Amino acid sequence: MHPILGNLRQLSLYLAAWSPLAVILFYILKSAGGLSWVQAFAMIPLLCLVYAFMCLSAWYTCRGTPLATSSLSRLALTHGAGALVISGIWVAIAKGWASALASIETFRGLDQQFVPDYPLLFASGVMIYLLAVALHYVLLSIEFSRELEKREIQARVLARDSELKALKAQVNPHFLFNSLNSISALTSIDAGRARDMCIRLADFLRRTLGVGEKAVIPLRDELELVRSFLSVEKVRFGARLSVEESVEPGALDFAVPPLLLQPLVENAVAHGISNLTEGGWIRVAVSNGQGSDSSAEDLRIEVENNFDPEMPRRRGHGVGLSNVRQRLATRYGDRARFEVRTEGERFHVSMVLPAEKVETVA
Repeated sequence: MHPILGNLRQLSLYLAAWSPLAVILFYILKSAGGLSWVQAFAMIPLLCLVYAFMCLSAWYTCRGTPLATSSLSRLALTHGAGALVISGIWVAIAKGWASALASIETFRGLDQQFVPDYPLLFASGVMIYLLAVALHYVLLSIEFSRELEKREIQARVLARDSELKALKAQVNPHFLFNSLNSISALTSIDAGRARDMCIRLADFLRRTLGVGEKAVIPLRDELELVRSFLSVEKVRFGARLSVEESVEPGALDFAVPPLLLQPLVENAVAHGISNLTEGGWIRVAVSNGQGSDSSAEDLRIEVENNFDPEMPRRRGHGVGLSNVRQRLATRYGDRARFEVRTEGERFHVSMVLPAEKVETVA
């Protein structure tokens, strides 16, 4: 659709821009054309209104002859012919309007008096039409720039979504590899516990399938996934694994990317608890706008565990941390913060991300 006709505000501005042209035509017909100011005033408003809409047809010829790909001769021929045809039609309309006015006593003889002004009106119409052509090329350029910007934004969104899906796809295989190793070890020690672990693992994987295609889920659902994951690990570690939760109830409905906490908790188990003979603990804390570097619009999530600082790093250490860091950066950019630090025998991971409700997230 025509960009001016499809927008009431732009149409109003376009018609308002004809006011100076109407004044110029009024002056030309009154001074050079020999009409009285009453006759010129009777002719000009309708002629300008009609020609304003006629000049909008230049949009279609401009689209058919783009500046970037059309030769100079084609441009001149197309728009020159358009100017002659449109101006000719306009003069014919002016002739008809003058004849109609001549039937009124006040404007008696106007149709004959206006005949010498036809060439002047025709030349004015050609110039105005060519101005309309220039205007429409500007509009086309703006539309093209907006379309390029829109495509660029869409490309960035698609690239971001693809990256998020690729990063998310790393989570389950990584965890599944560790779990299957644990089940394999348990089969020769305690077949009952191995079977129990298989059942709990199947339940966890079933839960992850329900959120795998979602961009975000409520924090309460993410915590359920973490609990399901830890129930698998507790089969293996028993009393050696202690879990503590501190979650503000008001934060449970905020949106988080799915499987955001599970890699952090898995990292705490694999590189912390599993290396401690006497076992260890994991603490998960969630607050809304608490802490010196948070605000009321922030969701703060912390995962902390004890570990043996003298234990050498195992192969694959940091895969989960890197995955979470990249997913936060890809989805939120600089609106999210991710920090990892050690304090003696404590390993601490904290995230601060925008506190968004699930229903408000696009």
